[in-house]
Amino acid sequence: MPVRAWRFKSSHPHEPGAVRAGREDRAVAVLLTGATLTVDEVLRVARAGEEVRLDAAALERMRAARAVAERALADGVEAYGLTTGVGVRKAFRVDSAGHERLLVQQHLIGQGPAAPADAVRATALRLANALAQGTSAARPELAEHVVAALNDDRLPPVRLLGSVGQADLAPLADLAAGLLEGIEPARGEAIALLNQNAFSTGLAALALADAERLLDVLDVAGALDLEALGANPGALHPALDAVRPSPGVRAARARLAALRAGSAVTVRSLQDPLSFRTLPQLHGAARDAFAFVRAQVELELNAHQSNPLVLVDEGVVVSVGDFEAAGLAGALDVARLALAPVLGSAAERAVKLLQAPLTGLPEGLGARPGLVESALSELGIAVQAFAAEARLAAQPVSLELVSTTQAEGIEDRTTMAPLAARRLAEQVRLGARVVAVELLLAAQACDLRGEQLGAGTAAAHAAVRRLAPFVGEGDPLPDLEPLVHAVGSGALAPA
Repeated sequence: MPVRAWRFKSSHPHEPGAVRAGREDRAVAVLLTGATLTVDEVLRVARAGEEVRLDAAALERMRAARAVAERALADGVEAYGLTTGVGVRKAFRVDSAGHERLLVQQHLIGQGPAAPADAVRATALRLANALAQGTSAARPELAEHVVAALNDDRLPPVRLLGSVGQADLAPLADLAAGLLEGIEPARGEAIALLNQNAFSTGLAALALADAERLLDVLDVAGALDLEALGANPGALHPALDAVRPSPGVRAARARLAALRAGSAVTVRSLQDPLSFRTLPQLHGAARDAFAFVRAQVELELNAHQSNPLVLVDEGVVVSVGDFEAAGLAGALDVARLALAPVLGSAAERAVKLLQAPLTGLPEGLGARPGLVESALSELGIAVQAFAAEARLAAQPVSLELVSTTQAEGIEDRTTMAPLAARRLAEQVRLGARVVAVELLLAAQACDLRGEQLGAGTAAAHAAVRRLAPFVGEGDPLPDLEPLVHAVGSGALAPA
């Protein structure tokens, strides 16, 4: 595997203005078919402002589905959310012309801070793709309206809290209320906008992509740790690929080995601490887990997530429970459980680099032996604090089942999928701080060791030094925020 080049980005993908700047030179568009949306396309639209278009065949499916809904309305058949109320009011017939708008208004229960702009864009994209499936009563004009608002970057604020993940009613009510300003929804369109898991799924796509990017940088930091310790390279022996046939382990070992290619660092020990010696296995397990999670997220990006289901071929409207997102919530729990030990191990390596008996370097990575000053020692406290919070964020939430109705008890299951996605995003943010400390300490140790690094690890060391200087005798600790920013943006990941 060749050593990769290094890239540096001029701005963080979450910075204000990133979407508008990205839209000016877009040459391609994401085509919504209702069945082919990917995590990478969500990123391109949510953060780079790529244009969105509706597939012509999708528009035809929507027209056909709307015709089925219109026949149900004309015939007066019982069709959930179309001719009847919703939830416990399913037995009541809809007879008010203003029912659709009122249904949205009475679901405006969201609270808390506004969701980030990229999360709102990801939600609108997922919602538009759901409409493009042609399995709801929504007219094609409604889907075109959502896409136009997304392309013009004029989406309303959406509050972050209030959904239990059994359809994201609260955030989608915020989105729907803003989108419906100035237009009159047709019968059945309010529930088509509300009764989706678009918010959970959009958040999940963004959080997973950030977690994957963080794992790339963790490989870089791990390789630099091996140089900093003078670790035994046997842990990266190519025979590992055959005797442990895991795609993730194979990829992790190859990346770590490529980063260290050309290293002349002296090996100091036969048996290194496990946090160094098991790097390929630990990072590989996370890669395998993330591959599973990505498959689940992309399934949900294209799955029917609502109730009712309009079946064009049969000409009927069927009451279902496709807002059940247990697969998504469980997969996000898996992602956090896989990332937590990777971050814990990174923190352990960072702390061990501060210990003279293990490294043969000055205690606390001081500029010279015998210094009374703390040097970088206190960063061991901070990195363990970040890692501890990241581990706590891994607590599974898909186990949390609550009832949300006061009558009939029909809504007696939840998934907490939005919480699962938000916690993954928070875990990644904490992880960026763990890795920033890890990189700073590894770079300091490599400077003190003064030996030839591999081509990739030398590039990583140089990248760290552009953001954080060597801590000399009597120097204060550098500001770590530029390094945290670089880790979080992926600027320190191999291109």
